[in-house]
Amino acid sequence: MSNRKGSVSTDSTITIAPSSVALPHRTEAETQAQGQRPPVWSLDSTADPAISAPLPAKCDRHGRPNGICCKELKGEDERHLLDPDVVRDIVIGLSDGLTVPFALTAGLSSLGESRLVVVGGVAELIAGAISMGIGGFLASQAERDHYRYLQKATSARVIRSCAGEMEREVHAVLGPVGVPERLSRQVADSLRKVEVDSGGLGAVSGPPSEEEGTLRWSKDVGLTAFLLKFGEGLDEVPTRRLYISAFTIGMGYLIGGIIPLMPYFFTSYAKVGLLWSCIVTGIVLLVFGAVKAHVTGAQTGTRGYLWGAISMLFVGGSAAGAAYGIVAAIEGLNSH
Repeated sequence: MSNRKGSVSTDSTITIAPSSVALPHRTEAETQAQGQRPPVWSLDSTADPAISAPLPAKCDRHGRPNGICCKELKGEDERHLLDPDVVRDIVIGLSDGLTVPFALTAGLSSLGESRLVVVGGVAELIAGAISMGIGGFLASQAERDHYRYLQKATSARVIRSCAGEMEREVHAVLGPVGVPERLSRQVADSLRKVEVDSGGLGAVSGPPSEEEGTLRWSKDVGLTAFLLKFGEGLDEVPTRRLYISAFTIGMGYLIGGIIPLMPYFFTSYAKVGLLWSCIVTGIVLLVFGAVKAHVTGAQTGTRGYLWGAISMLFVGGSAAGAAYGIVAAIEGLNSH
């Protein structure tokens, strides 16, 4: 027998409980990430048809034989396009850089001296790159100022207008795309409540701040943002866009302009340099036209790429031919 109070039987097995280990604490970033995850929802649940699954949980990938999500399905000519603003600046810089310096050097080559072509071309190239960069900065700045003015004016108009007027303006935007008037009124009512709850852009004289009790993202919600984005087709231009546009256009002009100027560095005869410049620039214009048609999504297929390349070559060649002919004509008049 074993003593229940103090002794332990030799036949019994002693089990040692494992020591508990504290779980690591979640960081603030992990906690926020956990809260942003979509809810767990049964994709094939039909227990209660009256309850619809939330939008993040709706997916038909399990109903397809291959189990592929629709977001992973690609079209035959689907491609990844760059930011249209960046593409626009690159096209402006490169196209001007390939055509203007090329036309200038072609015109100066009629004078017969390669050194004159190099000096004039480099001077124009530097001045043109700086001028194009400044022009891109000022253009983006004007676009930003224009948007901010319309944003303030639209916000003030939303605050002082009645609900019926706002419903008519919202339906004027949503009606042509197939949204019925009843839903347009609901959308207008929801957006108007958000506009009032956030204080409205017209209610503050400066940028929103937490000290004033105004939401930092209030400028991106409500009727003002809706009417500007979908009614006027305008988006706010961030401040960094000004510098990106200036750098992209200026560097595009500099890179594009150095190409037609390079052959003149290796020959003392301007006519020979012009011949090589025409060949090199023509090839680059063809390639640039095809690449532009691809990244912008304007043309599809081999025929589209060919049209983009030929049209770019025609524009650059026309500018160079016109410049060369005018300078040659003026030189001929001066010789007589």
